[in-house]
Amino acid sequence: MFHIFDKESKEVKIFLGSTPKEGSEFVEIKNPYTKEVVSKYPVCNREIAREALKIAKKAFKDTSKSPMHQRVKWLEDVASKLREHEEFFTKLIIDEVAKPYKFAKIEVQRCAETIELTAKELINLHGETINTDAMPSGREALAYYKRVPAGVVSAITPFNFPLNLIAHKIAPALGAGNSVVLKPTPEAPRCAYELAKLFINSEYAIKDALSVVYGDAEIGSELVSNPIPRVVSFTGSVQVGAIIMKNAGIKKVSLELGGNAATYIDKSADIKDAAKKCAFGSFYNSGQVCISLQRIYVHESIYDDFANALANEAKELKIGSPYDKETFMGPLINEDAKLRAARWVASAKDEGAKVLYGGEEIDGIFPPTVMVDVTDDMKIVCEEVFAPIVSLVKVGSYEEAIEKINNSPYGLQYSIFTNDLANAKRFIDDAEAGGVVINDIPTVRFDIQPYGGAKLSGIGKEGPKYALEEFTEIKSVVIF
Repeated sequence: MFHIFDKESKEVKIFLGSTPKEGSEFVEIKNPYTKEVVSKYPVCNREIAREALKIAKKAFKDTSKSPMHQRVKWLEDVASKLREHEEFFTKLIIDEVAKPYKFAKIEVQRCAETIELTAKELINLHGETINTDAMPSGREALAYYKRVPAGVVSAITPFNFPLNLIAHKIAPALGAGNSVVLKPTPEAPRCAYELAKLFINSEYAIKDALSVVYGDAEIGSELVSNPIPRVVSFTGSVQVGAIIMKNAGIKKVSLELGGNAATYIDKSADIKDAAKKCAFGSFYNSGQVCISLQRIYVHESIYDDFANALANEAKELKIGSPYDKETFMGPLINEDAKLRAARWVASAKDEGAKVLYGGEEIDGIFPPTVMVDVTDDMKIVCEEVFAPIVSLVKVGSYEEAIEKINNSPYGLQYSIFTNDLANAKRFIDDAEAGGVVINDIPTVRFDIQPYGGAKLSGIGKEGPKYALEEFTEIKSVVIF
């Protein structure tokens, strides 16, 4: 049954299946803004991870045979409880990762929507019949395929969306009839723990279907390399994604990795509209988004006007306490991230770029920063920054812009601002990315859509409908 949250307790528990387990040694998590301790997670080791995987393997016998109506009700129940306790989860997100109030609240709402969408999409998870006598070598039979749960899923999630990105993995994985071992980001253990409690304590829950373990590389390595999981689903850096590919063995692997999102501001674009949207896309969540707008290629005829308009929009953004309902941007996740941001700016200046706005810490927060006179060979353009820094590059044509945009090892999402229909249509085909946006920022993501990148940005797709395919396998059937 559902249990009311203990709003005072900072300690989270391990879940070995549906059984909570106390820890003996804890790691403290401090709020990036106040520096106060907001949660503590128990230290796990490989043995605990192995135990969780063994429990998941045993539980799969039940999850795979569970009726769909139970799993649909399970997801609907969790989403309902999440909406009922929206403010509680909003504060958890603010506490652990310092996401500003209004965006933390939106994340809770999106998390509920992701779970609800998964419940709806489950109804459409089906196969089709096949005409076996279509070729002369065939003969008449009743043939079809069906989708079946893949098995045990290892799910590893990041800090920047500590609630919704968990839902994007465990809702379709559990909904499809799998069992799951979740390793959430070390930066936000309580977000994961409290969400897991909603799943585990639901009256529709399947016993031991979900386990939660905490830690970093050691635990992640066990969840990836152990032979028990059939699917590894990871969101994080390209570097870790490459390690997973080397160590996973013969498994289904879904990777949502880094990006270096870019847009082109065509000479026909509405400068004011583009600047306002680009300010949001560049500085939302302090730039800590895989599709945060990092590179802006601007037609030379409007470069100065656009640069000034973007700087003016950046000046209007309120930075400060994430607990303030009016704050747009709070601090980066930790001091290391802030130091890296400062190094990015210093490196770009050394290479000849200029800071049009921002660039220096304000009351402990690295501010929205607009870099101009940037060239496409500078490090700040070539690599993922993951900070509130955007670089403006001058180009002479659409052709030059698309060549420079595509000249990246990443390919998550790109966009174009234009009132030229021909250029918009060309961009859809020319952009080497998993997603394309016309007349808005590449940071746009609707949870119902397929989401995933090309090139080094990943393998596989998220979005409930598409994730259900990642977490299932096709079984072919022939009856004579």
